[in-house]
Amino acid sequence: MTSPASPWHPGAGPLPVIAPQGEFDYGSVPWLREQIDTAADAHGGVILDAGGITFIDSTVFTMILMTHQRTHLRVANLQPRLAQVFGVYGIDRVLNIYPTVDSARTT
Repeated sequence: MTSPASPWHPGAGPLPVIAPQGEFDYGSVPWLREQIDTAADAHGGVILDAGGITFIDSTVFTMILMTHQRTHLRVANLQPRLAQVFGVYGIDRVLNIYPTVDSARTT
């Protein structure tokens, strides 16, 4: 696992943007969950900019789905490899997925 740096970047819309970088698995789920929960609790939702995520395991899928169930989650900028995995498991039919962060902000 690589240590993510600067996950927050300012958004133009009402939802904050979290932009984690690197690989995320069981060991990094608490850190990522804390970042997402803090933003979602403060703003009623969050945009997850997934453009810098290179790998996630099933614990991260579970965390994303649980976040979706409890708050307004938008996933943006999903890289093709992860989009394929989301499709295989049907997660893409459950989540609010947008091609870009800008499109997630304007919806």
